[in-house]
Amino acid sequence: MTETLQRLDDASFQRLRDNWQSVVDDVAEATLQAGREPNTVQIIGVTKYVDASLTAALCEIGCRDLGENRPQVLWKKAEQMDPEALAAAGYANAAPRWHQIGHLQTNKVRRLLRHRPMIHSIDSQKLLDVVAQQSVDAGITTSCLLEVNISGEQAKTGMAIDDTRRCFDAGIPAGVQVDGLMAMASLHGGQDDAATQFDRLRKLRDEFQDEYSRPLPTLSMGMSGDFPAAIAAGATMVRIGSRIFAGLM
Repeated sequence: MTETLQRLDDASFQRLRDNWQSVVDDVAEATLQAGREPNTVQIIGVTKYVDASLTAALCEIGCRDLGENRPQVLWKKAEQMDPEALAAAGYANAAPRWHQIGHLQTNKVRRLLRHRPMIHSIDSQKLLDVVAQQSVDAGITTSCLLEVNISGEQAKTGMAIDDTRRCFDAGIPAGVQVDGLMAMASLHGGQDDAATQFDRLRKLRDEFQDEYSRPLPTLSMGMSGDFPAAIAAGATMVRIGSRIFAGLM
């Protein structure tokens, strides 16, 4: 049975609004401090730890780009947050764009594509090819990012730099549009390590743009604890969850 969306109580809604505004303000300040133009960094609200009702409330408040780690959670929430259910819960203006930011298995691609997400986590040639073919079969073009294991940690998902290069060497298949790169900084390093890794990803993006003569405008990097360093290095998307939902989980 599909969970019925519930509107947040006033106090929780206000707490969520305050949290969101604080994140928006801090991202804007980090963008200014980096000497960049306003509104050049998009916030992806990472909703993996909260239910569909809280996710819908965030969307109503103004965060229309929502990121999920697990594809099955993404499609469940997308189905729960259909226009009729949103309207019934008083969230008539909420219309999210979904982002698949966690590891994606090939057997989950077809159902995921029904919800037209941007896929940040293309971590193999095989996955790229499956997304491409199933997008062609569905008559759509799927926006993707190639995930790079920029820290080199074995526990991290993402492709080695050489494997990422081989994807471009092989040619980007029909059915997908590769818009840029995604990475996560090491969880074990400090801010200096994160800044170094983010800078490395930007330089790699610039290198690929020149080498393959193709625009790669998107850099998805930076989370709640390190997004200022990511923005300073050139992030165009930051993935923020825990700060948005502080006090609500």
